[in-house]
Amino acid sequence: MANKSTADKVATIQKGYALEGATIELGAAIVDGELHKDAPVRLPLSMMNRHGLVAGATGTGKTVTLHMMAEQLSTAGVPVFLADIKGDLSGLATAAAGSDKLAKRTESIGQAWSGKTFPVEFLALGGDGDGIPVRATITSFGPILLSRVLELNDTQESSLQLVFHFADKNNLELVDLKDLRAVIQFLISDEGKEPLKELGGLSKATAGVILRELVGLEAQGMERFFGEPEFDTAELLRTAPDGRGVVSCLELPTLQTKPMVFSTFLMWLLADLFEDLPEAGDLDKPKLVFFLDEAHLLFNDASKAFLEAITTTVRLIRSKGVGIFFVTQTPKDVPADVLGQLANRVQHALRAFTPEDAKALRATVSTFPVSDYDLEETLTSAGIGEAVITVMNERGAPTPVALTRLRAPESVMGPSAAELVRSTVAGSALLAKYGTAVDKVSAYEKLTGKAAAPTGAAAAGQPPAPSPEVFVPGSPGPTIDDEARRIEEEILGRPSSRQPGSGRTENARPDAGPVSAPPARRQAPPSGGMMEDITGALGGALGSGLKSMARSVGTQLGRELLRGVFGTSSRRRR
Repeated sequence: MANKSTADKVATIQKGYALEGATIELGAAIVDGELHKDAPVRLPLSMMNRHGLVAGATGTGKTVTLHMMAEQLSTAGVPVFLADIKGDLSGLATAAAGSDKLAKRTESIGQAWSGKTFPVEFLALGGDGDGIPVRATITSFGPILLSRVLELNDTQESSLQLVFHFADKNNLELVDLKDLRAVIQFLISDEGKEPLKELGGLSKATAGVILRELVGLEAQGMERFFGEPEFDTAELLRTAPDGRGVVSCLELPTLQTKPMVFSTFLMWLLADLFEDLPEAGDLDKPKLVFFLDEAHLLFNDASKAFLEAITTTVRLIRSKGVGIFFVTQTPKDVPADVLGQLANRVQHALRAFTPEDAKALRATVSTFPVSDYDLEETLTSAGIGEAVITVMNERGAPTPVALTRLRAPESVMGPSAAELVRSTVAGSALLAKYGTAVDKVSAYEKLTGKAAAPTGAAAAGQPPAPSPEVFVPGSPGPTIDDEARRIEEEILGRPSSRQPGSGRTENARPDAGPVSAPPARRQAPPSGGMMEDITGALGGALGSGLKSMARSVGTQLGRELLRGVFGTSSRRRR
């Protein structure tokens, strides 16, 4: 390799990046210190769901790289999600102005540059900013992610999972922090002794720790991130009327001091997408590309359960058409099990000022394929806006390693004007749906007997709030047939053949007798429902007395399946 001529090295790169399908143009190769615009470096659009890593030291151009990639994805009709931690990605909504310096750079790499705007949807966690509020219910967020935010240990996390299980089983909706607090307080009260025994125990000491952490979260103003209307992650998959992909830009500048919160919320968005999206197989282009900036914050001090859930999500979400790009400083910031699943690499310059830096540099070099470059020297001498790249080609093989001068973004590399952001939000179709928080009857009201707090007008498309009711342990829940009917419709995606309200309640006493149905609903339901087929077969084979039991097992199984890999559970799936 050391004896290869410059022409041979350039030819290797030209051949390796001669791709047939649609691509994301990344820049032009630099070989032996010379820029070769006839050796373009690109990434197949169809391989962007194989995930990737954008890494490099602070100030080397990582954010500009994901900005440039987001522009091209949008142009190709692919929706993009960006976490705007530093507040400078809103510039995608504003066309950049040209300059002599910019023209010289773009001409040198063969880029036909022109200033453009892109369709941007501005989002803000809990409305903490100018964007459309993004909220999650506590039950949707799930115990694993919430334990991460509360910084609980493994024992406390297990106890929190028991609390969620109790709430699920007893139809206690955990919408916001006061709901979760009310359930925990009930379980450690005298009234909750019997239900607590069935759970297997929740020590008052552990419950006290969780309650204190919840109070601390509220004291930091975090309660506004939890509630309704819950953000539907399908909104991230939209395209503009002209066919370009919508860039969803989640502003996070006020959360820079709370990295655990925003990084975990990003994982909730991804987990919710994972649970909702169907299998897609190999696509010409991804359904969504998700950029996780400052990715090291996601993994710092993460529990084993959290890391396993991330690994599972990254491994499986590819087949649902979603690509994830982790943006961080060094590959060491990403666990090995996750790093091994990232097929596309954009490595900006690294610094080697300390022994620890030198160790990280050697580790980074060892993860690249054999190349014509001295990567230790190349990675420490690369300039701003240059990166070492290798990606997966259309045949699934890695492309040659290429030091690349990257393309320039065509929109502003910095924040858009505040007036433009506010006017864009005001004109968004999502504002009516998510703009006003609502507080409907949930676990807090059921356990305390208090009416729901007054709220603004319900968002468009939201169901009316149910009447308040006081929770009584062992009280009747929904009928088993109603639950089976709901699960059947959820799984099959069509109306159920089962008549509503026809069965006894799931929590009714065995000696209470069946609940009478209205005369109009007494006729036998037509056959053909999936759950009815299963329970009918079991009833015929084992006796009619076991038919109800089989149906109950099916209902419980459905509930368990509807909690996802992070313990998440959206009302859309319940």
